[in-house]
Amino acid sequence: MREFQWSVATLSLALACWGCSAEPRAGAIDEAAAAENVVTLLFTNDVESAYDPIPAYWLDELDTIGGIAEMTSLIRQLRATEPATFLFDSGDIFTGALAKLTRGALAFELMMSMGYDAMAIGNHEFEYGAEILAWEKNRASFPVLAANLFYKDTDHPFAPPHTVIERDGIRIGVIGVMGQDAATAIIPSYIAPLDVTDPVEAVRRSVSELRDEVDLIVVLTHQGKTAPMQTDAESDPRLQRDIDADIRLAGAVEGIDVLLAGHADAGTPEPVVHEKTGTLIMQTYGQATHLGFLQLVLDPDTRRITSYDGKLIPVDADELAPDAVVSAKLAAYREAHSEIQAKVGTTAARMNRRYIEESDIGNLFADIFRQVSGAEIAFVHSGSLRKDLPGGDVALVDILDTYPFVDDVVLLEMTGAQVLRVVEQSLTLERGLLQASGVGVTYDLSKPEYERAVAVTRNGEPLSPRQTVTVAVSGFLAEGGDLYDAFVEARTLESFGKVSDAVVDYFRAREVVDVPERGRLIAPVNGSP
Repeated sequence: MREFQWSVATLSLALACWGCSAEPRAGAIDEAAAAENVVTLLFTNDVESAYDPIPAYWLDELDTIGGIAEMTSLIRQLRATEPATFLFDSGDIFTGALAKLTRGALAFELMMSMGYDAMAIGNHEFEYGAEILAWEKNRASFPVLAANLFYKDTDHPFAPPHTVIERDGIRIGVIGVMGQDAATAIIPSYIAPLDVTDPVEAVRRSVSELRDEVDLIVVLTHQGKTAPMQTDAESDPRLQRDIDADIRLAGAVEGIDVLLAGHADAGTPEPVVHEKTGTLIMQTYGQATHLGFLQLVLDPDTRRITSYDGKLIPVDADELAPDAVVSAKLAAYREAHSEIQAKVGTTAARMNRRYIEESDIGNLFADIFRQVSGAEIAFVHSGSLRKDLPGGDVALVDILDTYPFVDDVVLLEMTGAQVLRVVEQSLTLERGLLQASGVGVTYDLSKPEYERAVAVTRNGEPLSPRQTVTVAVSGFLAEGGDLYDAFVEARTLESFGKVSDAVVDYFRAREVVDVPERGRLIAPVNGSP
């Protein structure tokens, strides 16, 4: 059974407009409403190359969920039955082996076949650098929007800020923005050519430009807190992110009718209504497991929203036949890169990701970092682990999908004091719990932030703030990604090549890769996450 945990602000806003006759009414759309006054918005966010159905082990009512071809069939069904249908995405379409091998081209190809009308740029679109994104987004037959991205120290936009889409007599102004916090989830050098400006000011400018020319304003945002990368995050109340950044934006800019969000994967089972502006706010759980649905009835004269019906539709992979066009395109790209299906090794058992606690796959990658570099300590950020590793045979694609990024294993020299700062920052859980090798951490989450480390040990002895140790991390962390500035202060000693290459070599050198022993990150009973 699913559990949902919204912030207090979110809940109060969701309830504020119910029963208020001056506001649009929630609930099923009146069938008597004239078809020309009904608008259907379908939306996705944070698909992140999650192209295949997965076991829905956290849900009682489904066996398998997701799949991009299955989602396409659902979209086509709704287009055939619902009036004035538009399809939008709120960013993070890259990630994964095929995205990396095609430099993002595959994601745009699939979206064209699915019939997207517009998208906002997310942080993962910068996985291969701003220059590659600037080129590859030209492939899209739909607008790729970013109202607050500009080339460094200029007013020259990186992408169009907004667009107007007209269908069945309905004109929609669509605006895209990426949050400044989301920009910290990018390898710093990859976003360095651009300035990420205040989303509020960017949206306000576009709304002013569009408001009198369209029937609806839809803002696509990619902002707020970084989503927890855990397959069953939807069902774990500890991992539920708020949508406060989107609530603030909706309240700061008059004239936004609908805000469709991304980045936090904070699924909204029904629309959240801003108590001041009436903006309808929604977001899916990401990973192509649900299709967002928001249907609006407009007043025929004023074009104001008079009623609405919003929900998240699970992509039931057992009931939805894969779309033939998308399946064929995906198969063609996989055939063109068939080398990634080659076996590289075998695991003794399945290894899953956990975002705010020690995980088998996190321990494995941290051990590999430490071994390849000869470091005394290694850290892996949980958000970099994007897919669970299967039990049994492991293909190259499994490794590339698990760690899809292009950064290196980097060896640093750090003081014990810097390591302790890193540990305490990790224990805020803002960007997940750092996975570790060569160090033991006992912690208590009931204590104030930056006072949660009860003990940090190496070889059974307390880590002294004055000692010097070698630490292996990804290039992302070495550059200060996820706000870990202590790594930037450290001295860089050496780079040991791509993370994915190190992991593949590790697997190929072993007949079976065992599940690492747990017990590195220990929370007392009263302070367990």
